[in-house]
Formats: sequence, structure tokens, C-alpha cells
Amino acid sequence: MPESSSAVPVPNSPSAAPSVVFREKLWPTPWVWIIVAGIAGAGILVFAPISAAAGYTAAAVLFAIMAVLLVLSTPTITVTHDALTVGRATIERRFVGSVQAFRTKEATAERGTRLNGLAYLCIRGWIDPVVRIDITDPSDRTPYWLTSTRRPEELVAALSAK
Repeated sequence: MPESSSAVPVPNSPSAAPSVVFREKLWPTPWVWIIVAGIAGAGILVFAPISAAAGYTAAAVLFAIMAVLLVLSTPTITVTHDALTVGRATIERRFVGSVQAFRTKEATAERGTRLNGLAYLCIRGWIDPVVRIDITDPSDRTPYWLTSTRRPEELVAALSAK
């Protein structure tokens, strides 16, 4: 038996897509790539006694594996008019409370001594600033989200504009 619905179908058009207010990809910094290259280079030392070709092959394979893992694990922060997505978590904008940006020592305290164990974290060690996003959903035990961002003031402005 067909269900009755008062919903109107939304056409598949670009205008039907939610407009993005803010988007940031938390890419690794150059020094992270240098460390990855150094670790991959250690593969040469491990396999060089077997043969130089095995060492260079191991280094290339190690670098490729680590690069793929870094790229695939790079989270995105996306703010639309209706939702906030940080990494794998998404919440409706109506449940976003106050938003604060922190840098340097204050950011370290937010990630450390002031951290609530129930908070959702999307932290990257190579990005210093963090933004704390209070969650007002009464059915959600998570008090706030804490995320790294290179553009904290822009993220705060995007979330504060309702």
C-alpha cells in the first residue's frame, strides 16, 4: 500500500544543494610530509642489505602507504545553512550553541586541562588554533565539539551567523 506524503519532491539541480558557508580541509603541514619521507627513507636502510633495489622499493611503498593514509584521514569542516560537519560527525545548526576560538596557550588548555572527556574531538597536532562549539541538543550527551582549524575567526563567524 503506498504511503501518503505531503512532502514535495526536490528536483536534482545544483540550486537544490545546500549552500556552503564555510569549508576547510585540515591538510597535513609540510613538516608532516618531511617526517613521512624520513620514515619511508628508513626503509632503504632496512632493506639495503638485501639489495639497493629492495631498499628503494620499500621506501617508495612505505611513502605511498603513509601518503594515502594521511590523505584519506584528512577531515573536512563544512558549514551550511542547515548543518555543521566536522570530520565524520554532523549536527543540525539549530543545535549549535556558543562558539569560541582559541589560539596558543588557550588552545593548549582547551585540548588539555580544560578538556571535557565527553567532548567530540577533531584535533590535528599540526594545527594550533581550535574552535569550541557548544552543543545544545538535550538528547546528546556531548557538551561541545573541539576542532582544529587554521581559520578560527572565519569558522566562528560562519557558525555565529544564523
